[in-house]
Amino acid sequence: MGNKNTNLQMAKNAKDDEFYTTYETVEKEMAHYVQHFERKTVLCNCDDPFESNFLQVLFEKF
Repeated sequence: MGNKNTNLQMAKNAKDDEFYTTYETVEKEMAHYVQHFERKTVLCNCDDPFESNFLQVLFEKF
């Protein structure tokens, strides 16, 4: 049985599996959850916190 996920298979073979969400997308989504992050600790699993758009939004907003 062959695998039909050719894009994923090509990314896997090329080791091109780094996908980042844009800063603008994170910022728009986070606007809906401000009250949930107040006085909270957020633990993020990321390779480089300076490349993470999610963390950039958190640093700026909180």
